[in-house]
Amino acid sequence: MEHNDRLTPASPAATQESPKASERRCLLTGEAMPRTGLIRLALAPDGSIVPDLGGKLPGRGGWISADRALFDSVAARKRLHGALARALKTNALRLPDDLAAMIESGLMQRLLSRLGLENRAGNLIFGADRVREQLARGKVLMLLHAADARPDGADRLDGMARAVGESLEEDIAHRRLPFGRDALSAALGRGNVVHLAIIDAAAAVRVMADLERLAGFASPATMETGCAVAT
Repeated sequence: MEHNDRLTPASPAATQESPKASERRCLLTGEAMPRTGLIRLALAPDGSIVPDLGGKLPGRGGWISADRALFDSVAARKRLHGALARALKTNALRLPDDLAAMIESGLMQRLLSRLGLENRAGNLIFGADRVREQLARGKVLMLLHAADARPDGADRLDGMARAVGESLEEDIAHRRLPFGRDALSAALGRGNVVHLAIIDAAAAVRVMADLERLAGFASPATMETGCAVAT
């Protein structure tokens, strides 16, 4: 994914944590990474492993990179159970056969919920006309399109975002989301949401983190829905 220098450094307002406190070690690679790029797997009372995407479930858990290729490789070689057993200090655990799908679905829902929260906080604007107006004023931090947005409309807004960003000597992130206008509209409580923009810096950091984690873990087929166009 592209990176925006205005969005990459998470501000205290966005994270509420020191950099050191926000890091965890990936049990698959052994590398310490920011929590925003990791997924926590928790041990449920019945011994099953469940995604803890908020990182807040009680009890023991282990963190893995939001890297679908790595996850599939480790799972295919039957190493995931062993890595979790060592991290959780127990062999009495059960890996669901659909764990990857559970994580992907949860990350998708988390991004939709995040956008809903940012909307209620007044950090989003909607509609091509309003987005263009705020782009011209230099107020847009991030531009998003529904998966079924028509290419010509999305391309025009993206082109304007690039032009404005060049004039400001800053990048304005622009992304096509991996879900269509119906799911987006339902999450935001509005009708026919196709284009939206984020106008708050901390909100843009939060949304970017959830979007990049989803992009890192989702299957290619999921992310390719961003190329679909409604008829």
